[in-house]
Order: sequence, then structure tokens, then C-alpha cells
Amino acid sequence: MGTSTEKSGTETPGEEPGGGKPGEEPGGGGSASARPSSLSPSRASDFMTCPLLYRFRVIDRLPEKPSEAATRGTLVHAVLERLFDDPAVERTAQRARSMVAGEWERLLAARPELAELFAEGDGENGQDGDDGEERTPAAERLVRWLSEAEQLVARWFTLEDPSRLEPAERELFVETELESGLTLRGIIDRVDVAPTGDVRIVDYKTGKAPRPEYASGALFQMKFYALVLWRLRGTVPRRLQLVYLGSGDVLTYDPVEDDLRGVERKLHALWDAIRRSTETGDWRPRRSRLCDWCDHQSFCPEFGGTPPPYPLPVIPAQGRMGQV
Repeated sequence: MGTSTEKSGTETPGEEPGGGKPGEEPGGGGSASARPSSLSPSRASDFMTCPLLYRFRVIDRLPEKPSEAATRGTLVHAVLERLFDDPAVERTAQRARSMVAGEWERLLAARPELAELFAEGDGENGQDGDDGEERTPAAERLVRWLSEAEQLVARWFTLEDPSRLEPAERELFVETELESGLTLRGIIDRVDVAPTGDVRIVDYKTGKAPRPEYASGALFQMKFYALVLWRLRGTVPRRLQLVYLGSGDVLTYDPVEDDLRGVERKLHALWDAIRRSTETGDWRPRRSRLCDWCDHQSFCPEFGGTPPPYPLPVIPAQGRMGQV
């Protein structure tokens, strides 16, 4: 069983480690704790990266500060989505670049807290840091940041020709329940359907393409989307395509049913591990280079911190006996 509806939003599209999309499992900023009820690519990635990070985002819902990198990703995604509202002949690089400032104003109206990214003050967002070194004025940083977004948008035109594309779906919210009862959900940037009926799933990344040995991690998200569409529509997508605007690369993969069955098995195993951690309250931190981007170091034992009290009831070991 499953449903599919189109949903547009302005949340972070996952360009930074751990970022999420609207419609996916909660990723911080809330106040009430919650027992996990579904799985998205971002939250699955969180758990595989660090189970404690998953807990902080999904169960504790600890707030996280907006970042320039992730917000730039949101802005670029908005431009690339809305450009297709224009007639094909008007979808030019100049037109796309001109949309950046207006989309930033639209984003600010929807999420006023983003204004703090370029507010004058101390530290990262100010003129002077703790070391006394003079910082770039906020207004100048905003101009530079918008220019970087324009460059990313313009690079897209060297990788794809939007005047020759008519997406079937943009910012498509998808959700399906597997036979096991596990609910999968996510947001797909773009779905193209060829005259033959072949489906291509496209995702934009404002970062650089990973080295070949790390490509499987990037493709996991795309295979997740392919699995959801397959279970919803009964047909395996013909192609998965990652468009890396930061480096000007395009990574493609043509999945088959065995691939997606393997992803389904992996997700079931992952969900079993999440359920065990939820019941026991045992969320182990896993230190990696991605810790440099984590907002929760003050709560992490790896950095001398203490997690907040676990907000969910813990099931004693005896009460878990016989569970699958």
C-alpha cells in the first residue's frame, strides 16, 4: 500500500551531512520527543553514520543552527525547481541567475531564522571573532554567498539543458508502507518520464562528487527513492541520476530488481537496529570526520558531553525476550 503526492518546501535538502527534506523523518528543532515511526534516506544515513546523532535528531529533536552551506543548497534547489514554471525557451542561465535573489527573499519570508546567518555580531556571523581577527562584514558575506549560489545554478546548464526537459514531477513527496509494516518516505527532486514510459530519478547536489570508492553511499539515497517508486507504481525506474553542481559531474546508475530487493533487506535490518536502540535506550556514538559538522558535541560522550535524559520508556531485557 502507498500514497504519492507532490509537496514543495523550503527545508534543507540534505547538502550538509545529516540534512533532511520536508516530509522526511523529523530532524531537529522540535520540542516533543517521539518514537520513530518511519524511515527516510536522511535519517537512515544518520543512523548508519552515528546512532546517537539519529537519537538527537529524531527522538530528542534537539535544535540545530542553520548553516550557510545547507541553506545555499535549499536556495539552489528552489531556483532549479521553479525555473520549470517558465516556458522552455525562457529557461536560460541568465534567467536562472536572476532568480536567486528573489528566491532568497522568498526563503527568508518562510524561515525568518535564516536571517541570523548574515547578522552582524560576534563569532562566525559577526565582524570580529574570539581571536580578535577581523571578519568579513555580514553584508559583504551575503553578496558573496548569493554569488556562489548563482555560480552553482549557472553550472547546471553545462550538465543539463532545461529547455529540452519537461519533468513529470518536481519536489515529489513519496511514501509507501512495505509488507513488513515499515513506512518509507522522502522527497525526490525531479522525476522525468520518457515517451517510452521509462522513469529517471534526478537529485541535485550542490557539493562535489564523491570519489569512486564512496559512490555507493551517494547512490544509497537514490536506490531508496527507486525502491519507494517501485513499490508504489510496480515499475523499476530506468535510471538514477545525481547532478553535482559543486564539481560539474553527473553520476548515473541503472538499477535492477535485485538491487532494490537488497536495499529493502538493508532497510529492514536497519529498522530492526533502530527499534532495538529505541527500546533499550542504547544509542552508541560513532566518531568520524563528520563530527566536525555536528551541532551536538556538547551532548556527546565522545567530546566529554552527556546526552539529555532519555525521554522514552525503556523496556527491560526480560520484557524483550521472544521479540523478533
